[in-house]
Amino acid sequence: MTEPTPGSILVIDVGTSGVRGAVVRPDATVVAVHHRQVLPSSPAPGLVEFDASAMADASLAVARASLAAAGPVAAVGITDQRASTVVWDRATGEPVGPGLGWQDLRTVGDCLVWQGEGLRFAPNESATKAAHLLDQADPDRRRDLCVGTVDTWIAWNLSGGGLHVTDASNAGVTGLVVADGSDWDDTLLDALRIPRSALPRIVDSSGRVGEATALDGSPPIAALIGDQQASLAGQGCVRPGMAKITFGTGGMLDVCVGPDRPRSTRQGSHGTFPIVAWRHQGTTTWGVEAIMLAAGSNVEWLRDDLGVIDTAPQSHDVAAACETSEGVVYVPALLGLGTPRWDYGARGTLLGVTRGTGRPQLVRAVLEGVAQRGADLVEATEADTGLSLPRLRVDGGMSENPTFVQAVADATQRPVEVSPEREATTLGAGFMAGLAMGTWSGWDDLAATWRPEAVVEPQRELDRARWREAVDRAAGWEPDLSAISF
Repeated sequence: MTEPTPGSILVIDVGTSGVRGAVVRPDATVVAVHHRQVLPSSPAPGLVEFDASAMADASLAVARASLAAAGPVAAVGITDQRASTVVWDRATGEPVGPGLGWQDLRTVGDCLVWQGEGLRFAPNESATKAAHLLDQADPDRRRDLCVGTVDTWIAWNLSGGGLHVTDASNAGVTGLVVADGSDWDDTLLDALRIPRSALPRIVDSSGRVGEATALDGSPPIAALIGDQQASLAGQGCVRPGMAKITFGTGGMLDVCVGPDRPRSTRQGSHGTFPIVAWRHQGTTTWGVEAIMLAAGSNVEWLRDDLGVIDTAPQSHDVAAACETSEGVVYVPALLGLGTPRWDYGARGTLLGVTRGTGRPQLVRAVLEGVAQRGADLVEATEADTGLSLPRLRVDGGMSENPTFVQAVADATQRPVEVSPEREATTLGAGFMAGLAMGTWSGWDDLAATWRPEAVVEPQRELDRARWREAVDRAAGWEPDLSAISF
């Protein structure tokens, strides 16, 4: 075991495919990293479930392993996959059914019905997931059940059932809060028959809420924050106009807007969404989010389904074998398009293929297609917010690929700063807990921790006009799905 460092923070980072435990030091380094895989299951097309008990067990296991390696900590921070939903029995603490992942689409029909009645819920929000789980386990609403997102579930287990809380950033993506994100919306709760008593208390993202009695020393739980918001903070984007893109399985651009709520109440005219970035000492910092539905999953497609590459990192080596894609354009719409053109019926499209097109051109076209989608997110965010984004910070698995990062710089015509911590969510949750405990004294301290691993400048221009033409051709392939709007 290493010597404990005063002010260190234990972070439990619950992702879609696993749980990570780590300790964030006051110098913003991440140590004592432990990971345990907890994969979701898909029992039928469109269904994404997870074992909530296994997730809780894994969270406790990695937390204890990190503490054993690093020594005592000042506090615990929790960051999580947003909108995934768990319902459990308050007395026993046992889940009443599977957890429903944020990607789960079983409630699409319910969302369309509510849309017809003037209420807009998206299938990736928690609202209809919670209602579905309650309908299955307690149709008469007579049981004493708890509803929560993943942060709520992990805090409950860390505190031995003593805490039933969520933070403003996670509550904001449930689809169940009032416009300013401060409380649950009784009109929506009544419509979905979700008892207010079943829902957690909404707390600050940064602030002490209770003790992690399941861990040695019972350190205080001092942060709860959604994964994308944590990544935003982890990359030092804590001032208005500072933005990051996380290129993971999907891709999300988040920009810090500041204390004033964005103009759009739901979706902006260019397909972005207002979010609560975080809440600290009762003050909300707002953000705006733009989404691509498929980023790294396109590289997985090349590897697992086409067999064009053997490993994800190999995509860099193969693409680097040619200077350009030689006119080949790939639209990464395997799951449809997101911001700015929400078209669930769009499909992946490969254009410009000739007899001379080879493996390098194909792989480069895929990487450049994801980069072009990144440029789409930048343009949409600037249009919806009125902010200028002169530089970008990037994290996520694809940020390890030099050819891809160069393509992002070329597509956006902006310098791209690469995060030294690929999972900046962990760092951000550590920052939020450390802010509450005094490890860092304020936002300027957090901003000053940013030290990019590399800064990549644009070298050439990717053809944006040809790109937009390709997107037009990919759009509307499945007309019924393209007609869905949330």
